[in-house]
Amino acid sequence: MKSVVATDDEKIAECCRGFGADVIMTSESCRNGTERCNEALKKLGKKFDIVVNIQGDEPLIEPVIIDGVVKALQAAPDAVFSTAVTSLEPEDASDPNRVKCVVDNRGYAIYFSRGLIPFNKSGKVNPHFPYFLHLGIQSFDAQFLRIYPELSPTPLQLEEDLEQLKVLEHGYKMKVIRVDHHAHGVDTPEDVAKIEALMRAQNLS
Repeated sequence: MKSVVATDDEKIAECCRGFGADVIMTSESCRNGTERCNEALKKLGKKFDIVVNIQGDEPLIEPVIIDGVVKALQAAPDAVFSTAVTSLEPEDASDPNRVKCVVDNRGYAIYFSRGLIPFNKSGKVNPHFPYFLHLGIQSFDAQFLRIYPELSPTPLQLEEDLEQLKVLEHGYKMKVIRVDHHAHGVDTPEDVAKIEALMRAQNLS
């Protein structure tokens, strides 16, 4: 196993090298994190079966979630991608920065959206429905990761600005695990103070 930080920003790279991280500089032409992972994989020049992308805006992802998405992908030979969801808080239902997900009975992703899904005919949040919040972690089959940049952009991907929709629109399967995770990602400048407070409370700062 090898952990690296992939970035196109020298300030981020310098900061990460400061605490001992291995850094791979990627090009500014990467359109999303999946393409950045693919470029980093090529530059590593080593063979891996699975690549995990932990987005930089998810600093409090627990190791058990990382292990979970990897094991889910390994256990689903018909999937090329795995990810995680947790319970959506009611106050985040209308926030487009909190991506929602719906999953089928076998644990495969049906759709992701910046809007509330499912959306009932009353137009209100159902307090009894288990809505899911998508977390910023993905596990890829390394062979699929290499072809992802070659897949054409898709209408839903472009409309929602969600890279994982390109995977679904091209007919690939995505396994989803459900986890208990209460820490938000850093989606807006206002989130920084919340995450810093959580890190201080957990003695992580």
